[in-house]
Amino acid sequence: MTHPDTIVAAATPPGRGGIGVVRISGGKTPEIAAVMVGGLPLPRRATFARFVDAHQEPIDAGLALFFPAPHSYTGEHVLELHGHGGPLVLEALVARVVELGARRAQPGEFTQRAFLNNKLDLAQAEAIADLIDAGSREAVRAAMRSLQGEFSTMVRGLTDAVVELRTYVEAAIDFPEEEIDFLADRQLSGRFESVKEHFDGVEQCARQGRLLREGMIVVIAGRPNAGKSSLLNRLAGYDAAIVTPIPGTTRDIVRERIDIDGMPLHVLDTAGLRQGGDLVEEEGIRRAQAEMQRADRLLFVIDAVLTESGGLFDGLSKRRVAVVVSMNHENRRPPSCDGPNRRRRESDLRFFHMFSRGSFRIQLRKKRAPVIDAMQIHTGGEHV
Repeated sequence: MTHPDTIVAAATPPGRGGIGVVRISGGKTPEIAAVMVGGLPLPRRATFARFVDAHQEPIDAGLALFFPAPHSYTGEHVLELHGHGGPLVLEALVARVVELGARRAQPGEFTQRAFLNNKLDLAQAEAIADLIDAGSREAVRAAMRSLQGEFSTMVRGLTDAVVELRTYVEAAIDFPEEEIDFLADRQLSGRFESVKEHFDGVEQCARQGRLLREGMIVVIAGRPNAGKSSLLNRLAGYDAAIVTPIPGTTRDIVRERIDIDGMPLHVLDTAGLRQGGDLVEEEGIRRAQAEMQRADRLLFVIDAVLTESGGLFDGLSKRRVAVVVSMNHENRRPPSCDGPNRRRRESDLRFFHMFSRGSFRIQLRKKRAPVIDAMQIHTGGEHV
């Protein structure tokens, strides 16, 4: 698909920098290059040039790169002017190109033209935005795999399998006089199961991509004073939530964003779940239950000394969201930190930290986490 107009925009982010790039794409690109650069550069070779205005005065000097159609990002003639990264310099270059017959590009229009010219498919076009907005190394790797066509190949394979299965079924319906009952054939059932497994793989890949792009929502829940806020503080690495011996200290949702092994996590500390309380606490419990329904993982904290969950634990196995259960001794330490109690406290802190950055990480990385994983933190330092 060819477009009648030529577009131009700064390809580097707004602000000051050592280098700024202006990109031009469209049919008029060779003409614009001849006027601004003094001639059309050799294809795909960096050429030093002065970029001149209407009075042949230099606006800037730098490198010019020409990519002839169809061997370019957009599939059209593309010219890139690599100059200095000052905002006024880049604006002057863009304004000069507009004077020569181009128009300013809309956001994402270069990638849109690449898609319309079959240089990219839709999944690859979306992967470019994911790569730019990636918030972790794992998200970068996943976006690059998608940009290189990995996800598109999976989708095309699924499409081909569905078309083949449909053709097989339609043939059985259109030719009922055949002696062989195709619909009762075991091969058909095997093909259907293969398509289903392929679909599950595509769905899992898409879900994983969403988690890497947007982050996993992990909700810490449990009864009051079970150690939820202490666990959030360990995960965050600082005192993000207030911790006191008073039950019901946390009323509203406390949110922290952390990264564990490249996985972005939105960790939410919630109000303790119990019956009764004042109006403010009841509202906090209602919000906690709402966040539990939206969570990708639920981290349910139980006091290991007071193991009675008051019926809260009973419904966890019926939840669709994966649940990790932590049995915690953190709130039952002696208040004194002298003598043997100090050593015991240091042991608790060490293993509490190991859970937050070790076992918790393992649970999150499981591809098919069980509904409930029991994790125990022992004060004696035996195991986690």
